[in-house]
Formats: sequence, C-alpha cells, structure tokens
Amino acid sequence: MKKKLTTVAFQGTKEQEEKLLAVIEKHAGQRGAMMPILQEAQEIYGYLPIEVQTIIAEKTGVSMEEIFGIISFYAQFKLNPDGQYAIAVCLGTACYVKGSGDIIEAISQKLNVPVGSTSPDGKYSIEATRCIGACGLAPVLTVNGEVYGKITVDDVDTILAKYQ
Repeated sequence: MKKKLTTVAFQGTKEQEEKLLAVIEKHAGQRGAMMPILQEAQEIYGYLPIEVQTIIAEKTGVSMEEIFGIISFYAQFKLNPDGQYAIAVCLGTACYVKGSGDIIEAISQKLNVPVGSTSPDGKYSIEATRCIGACGLAPVLTVNGEVYGKITVDDVDTILAKYQ
C-alpha cells in the first residue's frame, strides 16, 4: 500500500528538536547513517512529518527526495502520527485469504479515513500490516495493541463502537 500524508498539524517541541539535532550530530560523517537517523527521529516524534524531514535534510545535506524515498520504501517508517485509536489490520497471507482486505476497506469507509493515514481530528489511524504472528486467529486486527481475531466484515461495527 502506498503511504499517504494527512493534514494532522505538526506539534513538535523544542526538546524534541534538540534530541533530533543530537542524533544527527552523533551520526555526522558516518557512512549509511540515514537509516539510524530516521529510526531515531521516529522514536523521538512517533512518525516522520515533513518538518522533521526538512531538518534532517538541512543538517545532513541529503536531499528531501532521497529522504522521502527511504521513508516511503521501508514499511517501518510512518508519515502520519498514530491516532488516539491506532487500528492495524494484518494483510499477511493467512489473514488476507480469510478476508482481511475486505475488513480494512470496511473500516476505512466506516471511519472515512484512508488506509495508511490518520483522521484530521487525530482520533483514528488505519494501517495495513504484515503478519503479526497470530495466524491461528486469522483474520486479525489490533486497536492500540488489543488483538481481535477470527473477525469478519460483520464484526467491524461492533469493534469500532468500543472506540467512538
């Protein structure tokens, strides 16, 4: 799935920026440093918004295009913050063949939030994930880490009702 940007306002703090600058300094001049810089930046902010990418580009001399290319290629990086309710639907093989593709689409439509993004109010985020290691419960989704297994599209309304 393609990563999408949403319009959730960036709310970084001066303290976070200072931590980011320290990370960049720590890796200055190291070959292959962009991956650890991005990983540590995501630990600081929880995701990698354009504002953070801009700081990294300016301080490292790496182009925004290259940084975005790395972020959009690796599934570990997030362009959007988790919502208050972070919904993740497994699209691994076992889950997918049992209908998780239809489940994630139903959630997306019900909440009017595109897969891979966060609602403008920050309440919901929806991510497609790969295997979470609960294949015996396929199809599986999680909400803030709480696992729901052996679900169907008909279960979506009941599950979402707990988070409204």
